[in-house]
Amino acid sequence: MYFDPIYFVFIAPALLLSLWASFMTKHNFNKYSKVAVATGLTGAQAAQRLLDGAGIGDVSIAATRGILSDHYNPLDKSLNLSEAVYGSRSVAAVGVACHEAGHAIQHAVGYKALGIRSALVPTAKIGSTLGYFVMLGGLLLSSVNMVIVGAVLFSAVLLFQIVTLPVEFDASRRAKALVTQYGIVTEREREGVDKVLNAAALTYVAAAVSTLMTLLYFLFRAGLLGGGSRD
Repeated sequence: MYFDPIYFVFIAPALLLSLWASFMTKHNFNKYSKVAVATGLTGAQAAQRLLDGAGIGDVSIAATRGILSDHYNPLDKSLNLSEAVYGSRSVAAVGVACHEAGHAIQHAVGYKALGIRSALVPTAKIGSTLGYFVMLGGLLLSSVNMVIVGAVLFSAVLLFQIVTLPVEFDASRRAKALVTQYGIVTEREREGVDKVLNAAALTYVAAAVSTLMTLLYFLFRAGLLGGGSRD
C-alpha cells in the first residue's frame, strides 16, 4: 500500500504544485520583506487603515507567534499578525496584513462564502482526522463500503478547501485594491503586494488539488473509478 506506484501517479502532480507554491510563497515573501514601503507604515498600521476606511471599529489587531501564522478570527473579531508582519514596514508585511484585513471586511459586510467556510470547520476537522484512515482501512480490509464511508468523511475536507478558494481570492482582491486606494503603497510597490498574495493563493489551490487527488486514488483503488482493489 505505502509503496504503490499508482499512488504517486495520482499524487505527483499535486506534490509538484505544492512544492512550487511553497517555494514561490517563501521566495516572494522573503524578497519583498526587504523592500520598505514609502509610507513607512507597519503591517499593523496598514491593516488598521483598511479597517478604519471600512468603518470597522470592533476588530482588534495583535501580534502572534509563528512564521506566516497570520489569520483573522471571526469568533472574537481579532486580526492576528505574525511578528514578521505586525511591526514590519515592508511591502510583504503590508500585503499580508491587508489581506487579513480583507477577511475582517468580508466578515463585516456578511460575505457569504466566509460564513459557509466557518460553518464547515468542525466537519472538515472530523473528516481530516478520520477520513483518510477509514479509507486506508477499507483498502486493507477489502471493504468497498468502508472506503465509501471514508471518502464521504474526507470529502468534507475537499469541500472546505474549495469554499476557501473564493474566500482567499476575494480577500486578496480587496487588499490589492485598497492598498493603493488608501495610499498605503505606491503603484510600483503594489506589484510586490500582488506577487506575494498571488503566490500565497496558489498554496490554497495546491492543497485542494492534493486532497482531490488523494480522494480519487482511494476511489480508484477500491474499484469505484474503474480501478481494482488490491488483494
